[in-house]
Parts: sequence; C-alpha cells; structure tokens
Amino acid sequence: MTTILAGALMIGLGALAAGIGDSILFARYMEGISRQPEARGTLFGQTMILFGLIEALPIISIAFGILVLFGLI
Repeated sequence: MTTILAGALMIGLGALAAGIGDSILFARYMEGISRQPEARGTLFGQTMILFGLIEALPIISIAFGILVLFGLI
C-alpha cells in the first residue's frame, strides 16, 4: 500500500513541479521580451534550454515512480 502511495506521489509531484517551473519560466521570458524586444532570439534559445532541463524532472520522477509501483526499487 505504501509503495503505491509513494509511486503516485513521485509521479504527481514531479508533474506539478514541472508545471510550476514552466509557468515561471515562460512568464519571465515574456517579461524579458517586453523589456528588450531586440533580445528575443537570445532569450528564446536560453528559454528552450531551460525548458528541456525543467521537463527532465517529471520524466525522471515518472521513471522512478513506475519502478517503485512495480516493486523494483
């Protein structure tokens, strides 16, 4: 029973953290564009790199959550 709860928490909280991180990232991106429109290309590249790093968290937490759910860890 506790392994099911632990796996569900790992998957759910990982997705929640990614959603919060994405919303903060893109809010700051839009703020940066509104302040300096000429830096749009540079900001876009940096934003996409950070977006990939933020999205790595739920992928890793889903993998570990599935391993916990199936009792492999």
